[in-house]
Amino acid sequence: MFKGQRVVVVMPAYNAAGTLETCHREVLEQGVVDLVIVVDDASEDRTVDIARDLDNTLVVTHEKNLGYGANQKTCYRLALEQGADIVIMVHPDYQYTPKLIPAMVALIGNGLYHCVLGSRILGGGAMLGGMPPWRYVSNRFLTIFENLLMNANLSEFHTGYRAFSRELLESLPINRGSDDFVFDNQILAQILYKRTFIAEISCPTRYARDASSINFFRSVKYGFGCLGTALSFRLARMHLFSSRLFEND
Repeated sequence: MFKGQRVVVVMPAYNAAGTLETCHREVLEQGVVDLVIVVDDASEDRTVDIARDLDNTLVVTHEKNLGYGANQKTCYRLALEQGADIVIMVHPDYQYTPKLIPAMVALIGNGLYHCVLGSRILGGGAMLGGMPPWRYVSNRFLTIFENLLMNANLSEFHTGYRAFSRELLESLPINRGSDDFVFDNQILAQILYKRTFIAEISCPTRYARDASSINFFRSVKYGFGCLGTALSFRLARMHLFSSRLFEND
């Protein structure tokens, strides 16, 4: 709880048995989180069994793998149903430290922003934390392109560490987004299309064998999806193209 506002952390999980418990413990140690929601996307390991033994946790499972975007949609729907005023997505693979939760909550809970990102690029520590060079270069290229087309100034669009106000989530047509990884990019585009400011804080990152990561070919697909989203944004803003992604439900 933060100034009377209910704080809910959502964890879109897939094969996170090796890191879930450690990440969850650090989330609760921050002292502001009222509830953790773990949505398992048909993991093949013990993720669900471990999640069900955790304190202050609601566990929901998908009977079949629906995709990372679909997992997030379930996460946000459940968080709002559970009365969340502030929703924070934390990946259970422990790539992003939960120690930044209080700072992210404060920026939203004090009415300064409706969206806060934990940026791996701010502070210059991405590659020191183990980000592969090819991933860093593609991150930089895509972000420059997206900033230009969406008239933004973000250090990166591709972090999975995000916080949202209830008001913002309820206003976004997120169900129109992809069920795949590009959903991450689309939701930020929807926020920018509403002319809502996005805050960023520097986030150290950790790349390890037990941290989930999409392979090269899926990364290429994601990259083209991001380029398509940015182009759709620009054309819609110029009234040259109508995109369902930016229409309200």
